[in-house]
Amino acid sequence: MPASRVVRHFSVAERRDAGRKALERVPLSSHKGWMVDPSRADPVSLLEAQNVTRDADLVPVRHGRMSASPFTFYRGAARIMAEDLKDTPTAGFEVQLCGDAHLSNFGLYASPERSLVFDLNDFDETLPGPFEYDVKRMAASFTIAAQNNGFSKEDRRAITRTSVRAYREAMRNFAQMGTLETWYARISEDDLRAGVDAVVRKARKVESSKTIDKAKKRAAKLLLKAHSSDSLQALSKLAEVVDGRYRIVSNPPVVVPLREVGSTYGVSPDEFEGIIHDQFRAYRTTLQYDRRHLLQRYEFVDAARKVVGVGSVGTRAFIILLQGRDDQDPLFLQLKEATSSVLESHLKKSRFTQPGERVVQGQRMMQASSDIFLGWTKGAQEGRYLYWRQLRDMKGSFVVEDALPVGLDFYAGLCGWTLARAHARSGDAVAIAEYLGDTEAFDKAIGDFSERYAEQNGIDFNHFEAAIRFGRIQAIVGV
Repeated sequence: MPASRVVRHFSVAERRDAGRKALERVPLSSHKGWMVDPSRADPVSLLEAQNVTRDADLVPVRHGRMSASPFTFYRGAARIMAEDLKDTPTAGFEVQLCGDAHLSNFGLYASPERSLVFDLNDFDETLPGPFEYDVKRMAASFTIAAQNNGFSKEDRRAITRTSVRAYREAMRNFAQMGTLETWYARISEDDLRAGVDAVVRKARKVESSKTIDKAKKRAAKLLLKAHSSDSLQALSKLAEVVDGRYRIVSNPPVVVPLREVGSTYGVSPDEFEGIIHDQFRAYRTTLQYDRRHLLQRYEFVDAARKVVGVGSVGTRAFIILLQGRDDQDPLFLQLKEATSSVLESHLKKSRFTQPGERVVQGQRMMQASSDIFLGWTKGAQEGRYLYWRQLRDMKGSFVVEDALPVGLDFYAGLCGWTLARAHARSGDAVAIAEYLGDTEAFDKAIGDFSERYAEQNGIDFNHFEAAIRFGRIQAIVGV
């Protein structure tokens, strides 16, 4: 019988000492002054390399979505930033990384207890690594989004620093908490409503009532919309009744039903349906017994390829419509292709050889509460891997482009706290908190990094636009 791995448990004093020693090796000021590496790979080439294994007809859609603004380009450029982060200073404290912690990868969804929670919600790039990677990815996204919205330089800096300060202060609080208390910490719907009310009261002293009321209405609308985002709502949007039975509506290239998508992959509709059934059976084996039993109560109705996101466009993504007790009891599942994390180009490879399992296990590690239907399979084609989840489960996303400074600042605080909680679940909150300290030094250093990275992102975006303009790459906009 193999010997179990011995886990050494350090005292709180030893962990604090580790944070102080890291501070001596890697001062907080070292995160300032980022400059692009002169030998840096061409960013467009990095995107082209990712496109090789993607569905060729969807690659122009990916480019079109990324071309909408410098912010949407940033959303799709995780591979580029991974290369830029690999030589940046790190304190040596490993956590489970999201790997793509930009502000649009946070949001609302339903817990298994059917209450709304706010958390990270995209884990395609998750991998253990330096906590600074996620913090810099998050912070720079706020700088770029604020810039994209035309906010003043002062507002951009303040919002970015809010996200970092919220991370630092939350990590300090988690360092004082018990292990289970940290594990169960979360932001509930009640917490969100209370937070919005507090911000409104504070903001009325400096902002016009009209501006504040507008921001409050947007927050209320987001929560209301999340409650109505479920499989029944998806059924009304994505399906139609033909010959007394629901089927997914064709809307190429965004939604291509099973009856039409087979030609894309060189198989007949019947063969494709057989593949889906085989995948579904394999997927069920990755679930807990009770959840396997639950899924057996549903029957297969239809499937389709469905384009999602920005950076992931072109990777294999499908939806499956299942039916429970009757046709008004639907369940939509989503299958997404899982590839190697962009961080695996320079960090240690995942302990999970199946990329789909890497995504699922990383998500479970970082989220306070996860989808009960998370699972994974090996794809029918060699070298393809998938992970499974619910398509819509009271999901809600912050609309960045409509945000006012006060709203984006509040959201920055939510994201910073949430990222710290996710990192504290897998990393050493005591050592990290000691390293970050209780001054604004880290906030300012990451703010400086974010401003510099936002400038480089703008340059990369211009090169990307030029590549489209001169025909190097193709783009389809508005899809």
